[in-house]
Amino acid sequence: MGVSGSLYSGVSGLNANGSAMSVIGNNIANANTVGFKTSRTVFGDLLSSSISGSGGTSQVGRGAGLSVVDNIFSQGTFENTETNTDLAIEGAGMFIVSDPTTNNSVNSYTRAGAFRFDENGYLVNPEGYNVMGLQLDANGDTFGDLTPIYANTQSFTAAGPTGNLTLTTNIDSDSIAIPGGFDITNPGTSSHYATSIRVFDSLGSTHLMTTYFTKIANNSWEWNTVVDGGEVAGGTPGTLELVGEGMLGFDTGGNLDLTTSGNGIPLTTPGTFTTLAGALDWNNGSVTTGQITLDMQTTQYASPSVVVSQEQDGYGTGTLVKLNVDEEGNIVGNFSNGTPRKLMRIALAKFTNSGGLSKAGNNIWNESDKSGPPTIGTVGSGVGNIFTNALELSNVDLAQEFVKMITTQRGFSANSKTITTTDEMLAEVINLKR
Repeated sequence: MGVSGSLYSGVSGLNANGSAMSVIGNNIANANTVGFKTSRTVFGDLLSSSISGSGGTSQVGRGAGLSVVDNIFSQGTFENTETNTDLAIEGAGMFIVSDPTTNNSVNSYTRAGAFRFDENGYLVNPEGYNVMGLQLDANGDTFGDLTPIYANTQSFTAAGPTGNLTLTTNIDSDSIAIPGGFDITNPGTSSHYATSIRVFDSLGSTHLMTTYFTKIANNSWEWNTVVDGGEVAGGTPGTLELVGEGMLGFDTGGNLDLTTSGNGIPLTTPGTFTTLAGALDWNNGSVTTGQITLDMQTTQYASPSVVVSQEQDGYGTGTLVKLNVDEEGNIVGNFSNGTPRKLMRIALAKFTNSGGLSKAGNNIWNESDKSGPPTIGTVGSGVGNIFTNALELSNVDLAQEFVKMITTQRGFSANSKTITTTDEMLAEVINLKR
C-alpha cells in the first residue's frame, strides 16, 4: 500500500465527515420544522488491504466510508395551537396524504399535521395534498377504501323526529278534585295545570303538544296530551285531538307511586308512558308510525303547580356551519340545528421499519422496499393516538447536534492533517535523490 495509501485514507475521512456535517446542518436547519425527524450518520471502515510481514499476513485499513444515514423517528414534543384542524400523533402512526394532481393514485406519509379545509371542502396539508380517511356508516363504523377527507359545506343534515319527551313538574296537592275528570272539549275548566312543548316530526316540522293534568281524587291524577286536530290526519283545525293519556298515582309523601300509575298497568319505570299508537299521524307526509315516550318526572307537593324543566330529543334540518376534528380522528360537522354529526374518520399508517421510508421533501415520506408496506388503521387500532389543537415539533436536539458538530469538525481537521503529514513524508522521499 505504501505511504501514498494514507492519502486516500485521509480523503475518505474528509468525505465521510463532510457528509456527516451536511446531515448535522440539515438537522439544525429543520430544528423548527413541524413533524421533522432528525437524522444521524453511521460510518463504516473500508475494506482493508492485506500485507505480508515477518509475523505473517496482516491487514491495514484503507479509511472510512459513510455506511448509512438513519432517520430517527422518536416522539417529538407537542405545541398547543388555536386551530382545531392542527393534529399531532402520539405513537408510531403517520398521516396518509395524496397528491390530487395524480388523482390520488399514490399515497405518501407525514407526521406534520398542520391541516386545513380548502375552498372545496377537502382537508389538505400546506402543499395541497389531500388527507386520506375512511367513510362512516349510520352507526359510526368505518367502511370502504381510503378516500380524501371531504365535507360538503353546502350540505343539510336530516331532521330527527322526537322520540323521547321528559316533563319535570310539580302538581299542587291542594288542588280540588274534579271527579268527572278531563273533558277534551273544555280543557281549561276540566284540568288544574297544563304545559306545552314543541316536538319535531321526521321532516323537521314542529308541532305544539300540550299536556293537561287533572286531579280526580286525593293522590290520583289524570294526564292527557293533545294537539290541534288540524295537524293530524282526520282532525279538525281548532279542535283538540287526544294523542296520549294515563294515570298518575302518588304516595303520602307526594312521590310517584309505581303500583297505581299507568293505563291500568303497573309501571316498571317511574312515570314512563307512550303516546297512543297511530295518534301522531301528522298530515304533512312525515312518518305516521312514530310514537313518543313520555317520562313524567312528576311530584305532588303542597306547592303551586310548576314546570321545573321539559326536554325533547328531536331537531329540525340544519346547514353545516363549522367543521372540527375530535381526538378519535372523526371529522365532526356542527350544524345550525345544534346537532353535531360525524362525517368521516382520519386514517393512520404504521410501518414495520419507519426508518426505511424515503424523504420526498415538504415533510413528506414515501414507502420503500426497506420500510415495508403500511398497516392502515384508525385511532384505537394500535397505530397511534391523535391530539387536536396540537402540532408535533421537530425532534432535533440542538445541544446534541452542536456536540456532534464539534466532533465532526475535529475529525475533519484530523483527516486533513493526515493528508498534509503524508505529503511531507512523500517530500522527504523525493528529497532522497538530492
